[in-house]
Amino acid sequence: MTTDDFTIRSIEALCYRYPLATPVVTSFGKMLNRPAVFIRAVDEDGVEGWGEAWSNFPAPGAEHRARLVNEVLAPGLVGRKFDHPAQAFDILTRGTEVLALQCGEPGPFAQAISGIDLALWDLFARRRHLPLWRLLGGRASTIKVYASGINPSGAAQTAEAALKRGHRALKLKVGFGADTDLANLAALRAIAGTRMLAADANQGWSVDQALEMLPRLAEFDLRWLEEPIRADRPREEWHKLRASAKMPIAAGENIASVEGFKQVLAEDVLGVVQPDIAKWGGLSACVGLASDILKAGKTFCPHYLGGGIGLLASAHLLAGIAGDGWLEVDTNDNPLRDLFCGPVASVKNGTIDLGEGPGLDLSPDLATIVNYRFI
Repeated sequence: MTTDDFTIRSIEALCYRYPLATPVVTSFGKMLNRPAVFIRAVDEDGVEGWGEAWSNFPAPGAEHRARLVNEVLAPGLVGRKFDHPAQAFDILTRGTEVLALQCGEPGPFAQAISGIDLALWDLFARRRHLPLWRLLGGRASTIKVYASGINPSGAAQTAEAALKRGHRALKLKVGFGADTDLANLAALRAIAGTRMLAADANQGWSVDQALEMLPRLAEFDLRWLEEPIRADRPREEWHKLRASAKMPIAAGENIASVEGFKQVLAEDVLGVVQPDIAKWGGLSACVGLASDILKAGKTFCPHYLGGGIGLLASAHLLAGIAGDGWLEVDTNDNPLRDLFCGPVASVKNGTIDLGEGPGLDLSPDLATIVNYRFI
């Protein structure tokens, strides 16, 4: 019989890259391969947990985050006893604040810490023989999903393929010129019918460009418009957009502080809030945040674009807080996602079912991706 407290035997980050035939395109750049930093934590009883750190950008970022875990963060946890993952999260966050400032890297540190945090939550849930979503307070294992990462080139074909795979909601990347964006939105609205359709500008517009586009987007009945302007633009610019928008505004993947989320939850600007648990906060910060998003009357939709383990953890969070939002599921080719996301790979009528297995209920077969290993 296991107890709630656990002593960490080892934490290891493993870095992978899957080469792409077709790059993933955003308004600010391309991904020529798909990286993943998977993190394995093992306690003194041999119980294992898995997490993932966000590592999409810059191009060499995955190796850097893996080394942060292995050489800077993990040595400070090995041999220590905890009775809850949040304790380790707090120790790592407080213990590296000055170091992150000194080297100008609060983002990479937050991402590496988030990956460790996800692994420890998985381990913690397995020790208690509970699915992670149930440990987080969830009442049902089924959640809604949407197909994301629909590039401007071949958007209609990608959308049709997603619907054939069981998706019932779509999100298009925009920010590639009005003609391209509007043509793609018209095509996707025709394909989707009355189903959910959203658009993501990936911070690609100035406030003037966004204000010019908003009336032209109104006809497409978008569930939300995501990151129309840079995340760090003054709040008055976001308020201007909200006053002119006929659809909800979404953001959150690039908010990386408690204070930042408190601000947007206190405002009537964002209708959809999208923290990324592999990018900032892990579950230790984002479980409470997700509940606060719902209490503020907003829709919680976890942001995610990476490998399968972080995607699966994001699914458990959405089920755990019993939100009515959608889980983001990338449509682009990526075995580092598909082989390690468990039931998220099986979309039926726009939903997935997480089941009752302990933790994330995932035992990764790393032999299947050994050829993509970098660290």
